[in-house]
Amino acid sequence: MSITTVEAKINSLNWGIIGCGNVTELKSGPAFNKVPYSKLVAVMRRDADKAKDYAIRHQVPKWFHQADDLINDPDITAIYIATPPKYHEAYAIAAMKAGKPVYVEKPMAIDVASCYRIKDYSEKSGIKLSIAHYRRALPMFLKVKQLLDEKCIGEIKLVTIKMLQPDQSVMIAKTSENWRVDPSISGGGIFYDLAPHQLDLVHYFFGKASSFSGIATNQAGLYQAEDIVTGSMLLENNIIFNGVWCFTVAANMEEDLFEIIGSKGKISFPVFGNTIEIEMEGQKEQISFAKEPHIQQHMIDKVVQYFLGAEQNPCSASDAIQSMELMENFVYGK
Repeated sequence: MSITTVEAKINSLNWGIIGCGNVTELKSGPAFNKVPYSKLVAVMRRDADKAKDYAIRHQVPKWFHQADDLINDPDITAIYIATPPKYHEAYAIAAMKAGKPVYVEKPMAIDVASCYRIKDYSEKSGIKLSIAHYRRALPMFLKVKQLLDEKCIGEIKLVTIKMLQPDQSVMIAKTSENWRVDPSISGGGIFYDLAPHQLDLVHYFFGKASSFSGIATNQAGLYQAEDIVTGSMLLENNIIFNGVWCFTVAANMEEDLFEIIGSKGKISFPVFGNTIEIEMEGQKEQISFAKEPHIQQHMIDKVVQYFLGAEQNPCSASDAIQSMELMENFVYGK
């Protein structure tokens, strides 16, 4: 179905953003005005001055400091939730109760139980819901998937993720507004902020996990949450996965590596970078991709088309829950 077939029903989506913080400044917010059949018409932040400032700088017609006012505004036909995870469930369900489809930031919610409540309400109400695992829509990761589907490196044997960061590189741990390392607000620590991107790609590329386990602890005591995590799983087609995340290493140890080893070679790349390396028979090839000015734009385009009935859901609640279940197990043993 082309998007033109649904124009008679809904000409476009008028978006409202709940939580216009840093992630919306460049990564997502401007993209709502750059994809077809989409317009950003309102933003909300509990700090009224910051909401007004955002609206003025981004030329958004309306701003609010109460979420209910934005949700119930008749001009708004779709809602993007970009608050800390603690608030995703309440705002998502309130928006769906108002009959408006919802695009929710990752991680989907503060815990798996909350994710399932959001998912269940969407299914019972019939209101559409999509989750912002936007890397699965980026050209770089679509290329990786294409190479895997074409069996470029043969049968996949082993998948490894390594994410090492010095604590100095994580500025959120040094600020007064460090909600990302407060489990009561974010669900966990920095792992809960970064790993959803990585683990979602594991499922996107290789399917479901039949078994998984992990270990997490707080070694440095810089904040309340875990600062080192390891995880293992058995994926479909008998693929083994191992991951390690540590956020207190020495500066010269910083690393971002996603490595896929097959029977004929390997593919490796940084999840937060822009270059793929393919190695086969001792020969290496690199494929580089341009930096995206608004990294969520490709995903938002797909979400708009899904909400308008012209495309399948680019990331369903069920998709997102897979990575949430892994994180909760790795960190909390649930």
